[in-house]
Amino acid sequence: MHLEEIAFHVAPGAHAVVLLDQAGWHGSAELVVPSNITLMPLPPRCPELNPVENVWQFMRDNWLSNRIFGSYEDIVDHCCHAWNKLADQPWRIMTLGLRRWAHGF
Repeated sequence: MHLEEIAFHVAPGAHAVVLLDQAGWHGSAELVVPSNITLMPLPPRCPELNPVENVWQFMRDNWLSNRIFGSYEDIVDHCCHAWNKLADQPWRIMTLGLRRWAHGF
C-alpha cells in the first residue's frame, strides 16, 4: 500500500527511485512494485548512506531513550510527541540528513 501511495503521487511521465535499507521486512516475494517506481537497496551495514538513521538516533538520544513505558499506548504517545516535535524543526531535519561528503563532487 505504501508503494501504491508513492506511485500515485509521482508526476505523469516521471519515475521514482525509492532507496531502502536491507532490513528483512523490506523484501517479500509477494511485494508488488508499481511500474513507475524502482527500488534501490542500499548496501548492507552502510548507515552513512541512509540519512534517516540519523533522524532515528537523534529522536532516541533526545526524547525516547532512558524511559520506562507503562503500556503500548504510552510508547505510541511518546513516539508521536517526539515525531511532532522534530517535524516542527525542519532546519534540524535538514542538518541531520546532511552528508558533507556528498556535496564535494
